Amino acid sequence: MAEGKKEYEIKKISDYEWEVPKHGNMKVPVRIYASEKLLKKIEEDGSIEQGINVATLPGIQGKSIMLPDAHRGYGMSIGGVAGFDAENGIISPSAVGFDQNCGVRLLTTNLEHDEVEEKIHPLLDSLFANVPAGVGGKSIFRLSKEELDEVLNKGVDWAIKNKYATKEDKEHCEEFGRLEKADASKVSEKAKDRGKNQLGTLGAGNHFLEIQTVNEIFDKKIAKKFGIIHKGQVVVMIHTGSRGLGHQTCSDFLRRMEKEDPKMIDSLPDKDLAYAKVGTNTAEDYFKAMCAAANFAWTNRQLITYQTRKSFKEIFPKSELKLVYDVCHNIAKEEEYEINGKKKRLIIHRKGATRAFGPGRKEVPEVYRDIGQPIIIPGSMGTASYVLVGTKKAEQETFSSTAHGAGRNLSRHQALKQFRGEQIKADLEKRHIYLKAKSWKGIAEEAPLSYKDIDEVVKVSHEVGIGNLVARLTPLACIKG
Repeated sequence: MAEGKKEYEIKKISDYEWEVPKHGNMKVPVRIYASEKLLKKIEEDGSIEQGINVATLPGIQGKSIMLPDAHRGYGMSIGGVAGFDAENGIISPSAVGFDQNCGVRLLTTNLEHDEVEEKIHPLLDSLFANVPAGVGGKSIFRLSKEELDEVLNKGVDWAIKNKYATKEDKEHCEEFGRLEKADASKVSEKAKDRGKNQLGTLGAGNHFLEIQTVNEIFDKKIAKKFGIIHKGQVVVMIHTGSRGLGHQTCSDFLRRMEKEDPKMIDSLPDKDLAYAKVGTNTAEDYFKAMCAAANFAWTNRQLITYQTRKSFKEIFPKSELKLVYDVCHNIAKEEEYEINGKKKRLIIHRKGATRAFGPGRKEVPEVYRDIGQPIIIPGSMGTASYVLVGTKKAEQETFSSTAHGAGRNLSRHQALKQFRGEQIKADLEKRHIYLKAKSWKGIAEEAPLSYKDIDEVVKVSHEVGIGNLVARLTPLACIKG
């Protein structure tokens, strides 16, 4: 943002909390959770203007929230959260994100760092063969039209029925791997056509399958409950979403909203924030289609898990991979919160944000209910990732939300100008981090320095109390698109 053009003030609330007071057409203030260093980055790319734009939308409640990994997105910043009145508010595809239920899951293993590194190349070869990656990566699972509809309607339940998942897997997924309001008939044929050959594939961009090592444990009691036992233990992280199907679904409904309500578009500070009013057919149809895309994403990560277990068994016959948890990043859900002293049903939009429920919530699997849900925050390629745990404070502060990753520092275009994939791979291997990718371009775009400092991001979550540190994980090997 050019100097001198700032039309807002930022008030310091604490070392890690900042506020843009309500002004102009804003219905609520903007609250930013960041260190001074991260706040500067958030301000530089124009994200705060996006937070202000969101604060003007009809029915918004409490505050427009920006998390420490916030960066400019389509309409609303990635790393943003907004809650709208469930009776008189709105639902906005851009406040959910194009890759609906982009998310991440963590699996623990009974293996140690040294034994896995010794066989890392055959293991990577097997994973690369079993989990298609890249823009054109095609599924090895062939689904009929009826089967695809069943995936969209039933999510992980379809995978259990077809023996690609266990009941334990389902119990360790956000929403238990299925949103009940999903309706496959609300997903366009074009979206289905894009998704039919993508189930069980990673895709490209920041998506990955990473073999990691437990590097540090901050809370031994909670870590043990999550299955993270000691330093040197190997874990696996999977990060991907609803692929072309989700992207097309978002596009379809944005176009429909623009066409149906041109006056609404004209009234917006940014037309990319197109919305539908709760209770309209368009809002209902979008929500049902979004739920279906979310079910597709859970099933996608589940099939990748199935293939990952297969590869590990091939190289390590006695290996056991157990799902710790699977969290969503881009999603809208109805949840209850206290607003001005009264309980209220809200539609919480989390765009590039992780749910962070504390202890006692019925939505959290029984095994974790007394401590809070696991939060999984992936780093960028070559940097650490973190496991945190949800808190009661997050319910009060951020509609039970925290960061979802490091957040981009450079655009993909800028990264391509600065980095070479071959050099990144060589540098990582010097650090005993092994990389297998579909393209050099993809590696350059995802260079570690293209992202903010993950350590700083999770420090903010921990210090504010919207996600408490449990464990630090470092990469051993990574598969990218």
